[in-house]
Amino acid sequence: MTQDKPPVSPLTAEEEAAWRALGRAVLVIPRALDADLLESQGLNVTEYSVLMNLSEAPGRSLRMNELANYVSISVSGLTRVIERLTRQGLVERVRAPSDGRGQLAVLTPAGLDRLQQAWPTHLASVRRHVMDHLDGIDLTAFARAVSAIASAEMGPPARRRLTAAS
Repeated sequence: MTQDKPPVSPLTAEEEAAWRALGRAVLVIPRALDADLLESQGLNVTEYSVLMNLSEAPGRSLRMNELANYVSISVSGLTRVIERLTRQGLVERVRAPSDGRGQLAVLTPAGLDRLQQAWPTHLASVRRHVMDHLDGIDLTAFARAVSAIASAEMGPPARRRLTAAS
């Protein structure tokens, strides 16, 4: 049984320009921030994001799957990042005390120091590559719209059902 889908209307010239600009920005911004952090601090943007998210978490620790969601990478990708940060003494992995099966990533004092050293570089990079280009627009509306895009359920319907049932 097929359902009739409503017709899709083409994008206006303004919508097409906005869509293309957004698509390019989501590719270019992380690369620019990554390059600045790597050059100045020896951290990539994912490592910085891990340290930042841990610094903001209660007890400066998060379950690995929760941290992977915050950083928007797979758990296996996060595992590799945590291994690098652990070798540098910036993060520790410990068993979750609540169930003993889960793993927590815990920010070390050295990790917090490293984050504080990298923060000015990251801030300057965000200002230069993003905020300086948003002068004069309604940042509240912009943040709301981008947040709505980022939080929308993505993926094919079968995947969503599977995830929701899990």
